[in-house]
Amino acid sequence: MSRWIGSVFLLVILAGCSSGPRQFQPVDPIAPDRVSHETWDRIVRAHVRDGQVDYPAIETDGRLEGYLQELNRINPTRLPTSQDRLAFWINAYNGFAVQGILDHYSPKTLWGRYRYFIGRDYLVGGTTINLYDLEREVLIEQFHEPLMHFAIVCASRSCPKLQSWAYQPEQLDRQLGQVARDFINDPTRNRFDRTQKVASLSMIFRWFEKDFSDAAGSVLAYIARYVDDPELAKELTHSGYRIEYPDYDWSLNGVAPKEIGHAGRS
Repeated sequence: MSRWIGSVFLLVILAGCSSGPRQFQPVDPIAPDRVSHETWDRIVRAHVRDGQVDYPAIETDGRLEGYLQELNRINPTRLPTSQDRLAFWINAYNGFAVQGILDHYSPKTLWGRYRYFIGRDYLVGGTTINLYDLEREVLIEQFHEPLMHFAIVCASRSCPKLQSWAYQPEQLDRQLGQVARDFINDPTRNRFDRTQKVASLSMIFRWFEKDFSDAAGSVLAYIARYVDDPELAKELTHSGYRIEYPDYDWSLNGVAPKEIGHAGRS
């Protein structure tokens, strides 16, 4: 499932004909041992502050185009380890998500979400993929790692924060654990009323409930692994909390590029 698909039955039908890439044949390929996320790391270090993205600055910077061209020269199936492949796809998703905003697509409206997640293709290893398939067919189906839900960022305020660094294979476990803790303990995204026993959770936990339940038995049991308060962690697994899901805020996670509201691209 995509981040918005739970409430959009029509778009599920439209997405049904979409599928992820099965093989990659990059032109002028980059050798697996030469793959680097340095360019993306420099971009986000320069233009992302506490999850707020300066889209006009990234557009003026010009380095994102080169980074996306590099992705099209890489065969991700040839990367040596699962960590290499997962870091590659997370960074690719985030880079494509930023480019979608620069191309004046926006997930703020219902039609905009279809166009942003499904209607816009990107190039990886000589083949095309959209954000919906990258998330569903690649990240979820191939890696079975719920932590990735706190790492990929769909350019919206209720999404996890875009980090000011790239994901790196050798640091991936630490990085994913960090972003999970940051997201779960962020009161703007998840709140716990310990008197009324109500957990107000991000819609991400509803849309991807199966991923979290498969990993820990239930959504609350998964969350308990990462909450900072050990007493709250015990309560979440033993005290019968009721779950609520506030509306998702699809407004942009930063400074909009020019013409973001261009007709037909919202």
